[in-house]
Amino acid sequence: MNRLRVLPGWLRVAPALVVMAWGGNHFTPLLHMYQDLGNYSVVTVDLFLGMYVVGLVPGLLVAGPLSDRYGRKPLAVVGVLGGIGASVLLALGFGSELVICLGRLLAGLSVGVAMSVGTSWVKELSSAPFDLVADTTAGARRPSLSLTLGFGVGAGVSGALAQWGPWPTITPYVAHVGLSLLALALLATATETIGGHRSTTSLLADLRVPVAHHRRFVRVVVPAAPWIFGAAGIAYAVMPQLVTEQTGDLSLAYATLLTVLTLGTGAAVQPFVKGINVRTGGRAIVVGMVLMLVGMVLAAANGAVLSPVLGGVAAVTLGAAYGICVVAGLIEVQAIATPTDLAGLTGVYYSLSYVGFLLPVVLAGATALAGYTVLLAVVAVLCAGCLVAVARGLRRTA
Repeated sequence: MNRLRVLPGWLRVAPALVVMAWGGNHFTPLLHMYQDLGNYSVVTVDLFLGMYVVGLVPGLLVAGPLSDRYGRKPLAVVGVLGGIGASVLLALGFGSELVICLGRLLAGLSVGVAMSVGTSWVKELSSAPFDLVADTTAGARRPSLSLTLGFGVGAGVSGALAQWGPWPTITPYVAHVGLSLLALALLATATETIGGHRSTTSLLADLRVPVAHHRRFVRVVVPAAPWIFGAAGIAYAVMPQLVTEQTGDLSLAYATLLTVLTLGTGAAVQPFVKGINVRTGGRAIVVGMVLMLVGMVLAAANGAVLSPVLGGVAAVTLGAAYGICVVAGLIEVQAIATPTDLAGLTGVYYSLSYVGFLLPVVLAGATALAGYTVLLAVVAVLCAGCLVAVARGLRRTA
């Protein structure tokens, strides 16, 4: 108990971000299991991914403004409880498309709360008067790293349990529920940061997030944001599908490996974003987009080569791009936002970033028109265009 009293405020909230992210992403490496054991089609499995985004959007766009008005803690508690409910539904509803869709929707809602409310809360707890020693970028690094660890470790643990553990359709979700209950207990001791600067405008006005029209946000953040989770979607949803014949019975393990490689690399590079910004004159987001383009080119090449090794190289490259872009984008958002719209703008930012997570669904639907090599090449061209837009935006809004 004495140790708990001296625990920094942000570390009381960070575990909640980890478990909410865990609950959102640990389903991804299990996709092959749902196709194999559940006899669900590729289109149906992609629908399960899409339902996650459907739940994510209101979690991002509504929970943030609500927390700006009513406080961070109540919304964060709801988010953790939503993640628990999602895992219960997924554990019990393996044979029902409807139940799985509902579970995925609820998981998306939980992650949306983590990204908008949790990110803002950790940022505030990483600043004065709650933290007098953190540097200026800690408020972006700490929540981003917490989310990335949750996305990566959750996928790794759940994939391993499904591949080698007992009751593969249930055990991964039980593990998540247990950890979520522990995080919820710690969250109850966290300090509320919304006090004297609560929003005083109408809720409808808060939901509009006027600061989202800021020139810097529109010209720099918006063109880069969708590629953040576009990178993740390509790395660990598309790459494993390309080499299922080569990986055989280890398809689930390979999908898990690519998820861990992508998000592990993303977590590893995040502490270096501040240094990259310093050395490039505030252009870390351009560095991230350059790596993004390289990763997309490698992914397109693997559409022809069909190599598990090249898929791993693409995943590492895209993971590095993800890690740099997500932190660099958050630094931009936190520089633009005011205390009364921080969570709202963070929610808009992550909503835009998750548009990219729909890439696997779009590509799967477009395979009737062209093969993955051509489709991924088109994606790489689009990425190059956004890279140019970000570079110009930085110069024109300097």
